Amino acid sequence: MDRVSKLASQKAVVIFSKSTCCMCHAVKSLFYELGVSPAIYELDEDSRGKEMERALARLGCSPAIPAVFIGGKFVGSANTVMTYHLSGSLKRMLKDAGALWL
Repeated sequence: MDRVSKLASQKAVVIFSKSTCCMCHAVKSLFYELGVSPAIYELDEDSRGKEMERALARLGCSPAIPAVFIGGKFVGSANTVMTYHLSGSLKRMLKDAGALWL
């Protein structure tokens, strides 16, 4: 869990993902389209990926991926991120975290 917390706080936006997950791809694409360059950790390509996935589940991320952190705080998975985006609050969160300038 310490590794996940440390990685999640190193950049304004951090996404824990799997390279074969379609919802992970959709979330990553959304952030890129918004002009954000998130730190992305592909758990299926990391030797400690299973350990990090269990830590994410303990943090309350269900499903464990994609797990999105903004400003070092856990935001949620794909459904939550898309809900914030559709309501307009995602951009505000990104600006507050310093991930967006405009």
